[in-house]
Amino acid sequence: MEKKEFENLVLKALEELPLNFRKKLENIGIVIEEKLQTATLRACSISPSTTLLGLYQGVPLKKRGPWYGNILPDKITIYQKNIESFCHSQEEIEERVREVIRHEIGHYFGLKEEELK
Repeated sequence: MEKKEFENLVLKALEELPLNFRKKLENIGIVIEEKLQTATLRACSISPSTTLLGLYQGVPLKKRGPWYGNILPDKITIYQKNIESFCHSQEEIEERVREVIRHEIGHYFGLKEEELK
């Protein structure tokens, strides 16, 4: 899939989030990379055998306090090739992108992995 087409799927997934959630998204960037880089694996202490579809990096809303300010934006990275490798059709890719966006946004709001499942 062309990167622009994939970007449009990510934008669509964000637009489909309920308005009350979208309004609370502040100081966050969403980027698309082909696949997880080795440096990110090391920096986040992620096993090299792990296949991530998305990754949230930042300070979840629940943990932000009065000290929170002048901080680089949180970041959600969506890994295009990893998502595509799990899917067999355009529809599956679109649904998986939607799931990954919701999952990573959940981390932004402070939900842990167990809570998201």
